[in-house]
Amino acid sequence: MSRRSSVLCCALVSVVFSGTVSHAASYKYIRIGQKSDVQTTPIPGIAMMGGGSDLDEAFRWLCQKASGGDLVVLRARGGSDYNSYINGLCKLNSVATLVIPSRKAANDPAVAEVIRQAEAVFIAGGDQARYVNFWQGTPVQDAINAAIASGKPLGGTSAGLAVEGEFVYGALGDKPHDKDLASTDVLPNPYFKRVTLVRDFLHVPLLTNTLTDSHFAKRDRMGRTLGFLARIIADDWSKNPREIAVDEKSAVLVERDGTALIVGPGRGAYFLQPSQAPEVCQKAVPLTFRNVSVYTAPNGLRFNLASWTGEGGTSYSLSVEHGVIRSTQPNNAIY
Repeated sequence: MSRRSSVLCCALVSVVFSGTVSHAASYKYIRIGQKSDVQTTPIPGIAMMGGGSDLDEAFRWLCQKASGGDLVVLRARGGSDYNSYINGLCKLNSVATLVIPSRKAANDPAVAEVIRQAEAVFIAGGDQARYVNFWQGTPVQDAINAAIASGKPLGGTSAGLAVEGEFVYGALGDKPHDKDLASTDVLPNPYFKRVTLVRDFLHVPLLTNTLTDSHFAKRDRMGRTLGFLARIIADDWSKNPREIAVDEKSAVLVERDGTALIVGPGRGAYFLQPSQAPEVCQKAVPLTFRNVSVYTAPNGLRFNLASWTGEGGTSYSLSVEHGVIRSTQPNNAIY
């Protein structure tokens, strides 16, 4: 299973090398491997993981992009399970987990420095609202974006994938015990109070004008994502947004030129692009939004983000009429 749980229950510590605590602070830094950083020449790339079971192939790909340097796992809560897992797959100088559980921690200069020194950054799963609330507008956000701009590879799973695109479902209105925001919440009312969209958290050039999502077919998120795309257009954020939605146990591995390989035993990835504005996108009124093109690609196929084309996958169209999805696929299949 994806290494996303393990709640912190004791005082946080800032640095742990082989079990040695350096000093107490508001964040936690646990590192295995070499104590001193090395400088290598990383290779740009984006690992977009849909959640569920972690995929060895995707993590090996991300490690290769780090060119033997230092990889840091970022999260807002949880433990360091990823350290031993990644270290067992990859030849790296070090693997570290940096838990940043508050804005106070995100404003600590030492935290941003850890991110700046890493050759690869991976954002774990969890709750994307914590990432937005705790990290946006802080040196942590600046350091992640600086890493991306300098060509360092970026990976994310589940919530970590959700924040990779320019447009993000922020989950800012969710309460701790709320169920997953469902398509049946959004299609009858695209302005449902829990539909909280944010933008410009991360600046990944290949994901400009793009919404990203995870657990896609497994959690039946097609309806809600059509509502998100309609809102992005209706709220004048973009006239032609795109979406990359990745299913559980699948990943999209994107090279610097935009060519991407889909890996994993899940249902793969879905690439959506509206062709027109929604006809009806209003508060408390069922959505009407027609002719959204969908391309789905399973394990082993490729897709080009730059040209927004693929080969060997399945192309079809979806429309929402008065809150009900219609598909051009046989039996009205939406996935």
